[in-house]
Amino acid sequence: MRRRQFVALFGAAVAWPLAGRAQQPAMPVIGFLSARSPGESTLVVTAFRQGLKEAGYLEGQNVHTAFRWAEGQYDRLPALAAELVETQVTIIFAAGGTITGFAAKAATSTIPIVNIGSDPDRLGLVASLNRPGGNVTGISMMTWALTGKRLELLRELLPGSVVIGLLINPNSPGAEIESRETQAVAAAMGQQIRLLDVTSEADIRAIFASLSQQRISALVISGDAFFDSRRDLLVALAAQYAVPTIYSFAAPGGLISYAASVPDAYRQAGGYVGRILKGEKPAELPIIQPTKFELIVNKKTAKTLGLTVPQTLLTTADEVIE
Repeated sequence: MRRRQFVALFGAAVAWPLAGRAQQPAMPVIGFLSARSPGESTLVVTAFRQGLKEAGYLEGQNVHTAFRWAEGQYDRLPALAAELVETQVTIIFAAGGTITGFAAKAATSTIPIVNIGSDPDRLGLVASLNRPGGNVTGISMMTWALTGKRLELLRELLPGSVVIGLLINPNSPGAEIESRETQAVAAAMGQQIRLLDVTSEADIRAIFASLSQQRISALVISGDAFFDSRRDLLVALAAQYAVPTIYSFAAPGGLISYAASVPDAYRQAGGYVGRILKGEKPAELPIIQPTKFELIVNKKTAKTLGLTVPQTLLTTADEVIE
């Protein structure tokens, strides 16, 4: 074989596999945008990846995840969402509240978005629960709708409470809805409720220090990523000031919590992301409503506060911490 022919054949043999590799589809990238912090999210990230696995996707094998964390600072969300869009992610998983979904939707009208939030239809993130329309679908945690139930549970534990405070973040998209609905529930049961606006850790500390002066005997913590990211501070202050408190998230050391199962929601979200990666359209995937709720009661904390937990609460609780 002549040298020129050999070189030509060799060059073709080398170029062919390179061209073949170039034609292979790129690994899809999930933009994981969260209003929460990475340290508190290990469990839910695991649940999300379980949902992806059930849909046939494994991290590092046929999908990659790019994480962006706002750590409870909502003003960071738009820039973080824009970063993901600029890197041309395949899909955005907007976690930690409806506000994250709004940030993602403002950044793109074409990249599919799966959001975990509350009442997305009432807030205008989607057209309806059954037919979301546009590029957004996801899971509704019913967070604000459950605030009234938390008030009822706290009243059952503390029937003599004269005034109960609701810690609420006015910067949350659903703050007005949550305030209105909680006040309606309180009025129906004849319970005085005081709304306590919080936008910073300094606000949290100041409010706890002033509770006795305001004659507030117990607290309901709003369902919001801002509070979720500061659960340790809230539990510590509730213990320091001996304030019976009910949380909208599992709070180690906290007296009582009631919420839709967050890990289950993240697993379902992982499944939705997988379905969209396979070609389904978010506009046609209905918003999933939670079916699994968790009531956790801490008898040890109750004893420290001098409270006796009613047997009805212990019987219905999903977990009782002794």
